[in-house]
Amino acid sequence: MSFDILASALGIVLQPAVLLSITLGAIYGLFIGALPGLTATMSTALLVPITFYMDPLPAISLIVSSTAMAISAGDIPGTLLRIPGTPASAAYTDESYQMTLKGKASQALSLGFFFSAMGGLIGATVLLLIGPMLARISLNFSSFEFFWLAVLGLLTCALVSGSNITRGFVSLMFGLLIATVGLDVTTGAPRFTFGQIELMGGVSFIPVMIGMFAFSEILRGFTTSKTGAQKMPELGRIVPFKGIGQLLRKYPFSALRGAALGTSVGALPGVGGDLAAWIAYGMSRRFSKTPEKFGTGHPEGLIEATSSNNAGLSSAWIPALVFGIPGDAVTAIAVGVLFMKGVAPGPRLFVENPTMPTAIIMTFFVANLLLFPLGYVAIKVARHVLSIPRSVIVPIILICCFLGSYAVNNTLFGVWIMLIAGIVGYLMERNGFPIAPVILGLVLGPVLERNFIMSMQIANGDLMGFFERPIACGLGILICGIFSLAVLNGARRWMTGETAKRRQKLLTEAEQVARTQNGDA
Repeated sequence: MSFDILASALGIVLQPAVLLSITLGAIYGLFIGALPGLTATMSTALLVPITFYMDPLPAISLIVSSTAMAISAGDIPGTLLRIPGTPASAAYTDESYQMTLKGKASQALSLGFFFSAMGGLIGATVLLLIGPMLARISLNFSSFEFFWLAVLGLLTCALVSGSNITRGFVSLMFGLLIATVGLDVTTGAPRFTFGQIELMGGVSFIPVMIGMFAFSEILRGFTTSKTGAQKMPELGRIVPFKGIGQLLRKYPFSALRGAALGTSVGALPGVGGDLAAWIAYGMSRRFSKTPEKFGTGHPEGLIEATSSNNAGLSSAWIPALVFGIPGDAVTAIAVGVLFMKGVAPGPRLFVENPTMPTAIIMTFFVANLLLFPLGYVAIKVARHVLSIPRSVIVPIILICCFLGSYAVNNTLFGVWIMLIAGIVGYLMERNGFPIAPVILGLVLGPVLERNFIMSMQIANGDLMGFFERPIACGLGILICGIFSLAVLNGARRWMTGETAKRRQKLLTEAEQVARTQNGDA
């Protein structure tokens, strides 16, 4: 890419109309992302009517900046109230909330915004330098590779489900079962719909996520309010971005590894950054020197997962710009806006009008740089959320739950799903079953099923077909190795526990015999 193209693209991006679009989009994304249930995709869809009256670059800049900020702002309700603002933040909501309970909410919010911006800048740099090459690699992925990638994402449930892997597996299976509701992928026949037309399209994970994280938290507060056990956590001293340099020195490879993973996964068409956050958090725990600290408010996993968020968001534009293939739902909307403006994404765009795609890529740099000042303001304002009395904040959370669930399909059915999911989530947590694997199974279930069936049809039912392609074979061997290690570790822990129980039983019996002999004497 020549210097003249870069200079020309930078001149276009620095125009007042483009900068104003980026700034307004970032403020709008901050507001939307901080509200539980209103996702980045939803915020982008709401902007489409406004883009009708804008030029191509300001229109795309509006979408880019709002999405980048919404993804990062989704950490705010997750950190303060244990209510994930976006599906990606659900991967590490429990971790960040535990930091809040320790009085480290300022640090949790700071690293969320800082490393999201850092990951976004790295992803934008990759998009600018080696976007076409990565896009060609991603086009080599078939249904076999996508299947293994989905399995890798599901394996992270064992890494984010606490110490009890069995209960995490049960929660995952429950999420996969919910994902089967709707029309069959191959035959189109309804499954588990019970005659309800609303269930034909499946169960949306947005109401389920809101219910299991937000509504169940409200139920837990009601059940413990009588004993006074439920208290709003203390924020501690709010100093935005304090200690970030120390964390960067302590975990230098976490941010780079998360950004690299987010860039690689986000470049795959149809995957997006949500899966990257789950995989990044799971991989961070797997390769950490202190995995026992995860789930207790440990910043290492947050650094890696938040870095992958915006990196995946940036790299999702690689297939969209280079080949016209949307990388996720957001880029699908953006590609539609570009076509509407008479700009056709694809290889010819880089030949006929290279300044336009370069300018779009450079808006990512400006949008992610805005995360620093706007993140500073958001962190300073965040303390007022927990200063609101519980009698006021609970109705506000309830309203957000209802609005977020209703806005998915504009029907009350989503609200009922949210209420039922909240009750189920409350009962699950009371009995020690983690919630995060349910959401993960619900998100990845359709991806897993669709690519498995397509692969089996291509391979004529031969399971060895999943290992015939080089990339698929490498992923398959990696995943089988991870699964084998998890099984061996589980068996070793079980045998160790059984040995300890047997030893304790023998000691107890020996003590009883000794007491009996002393009594006879």
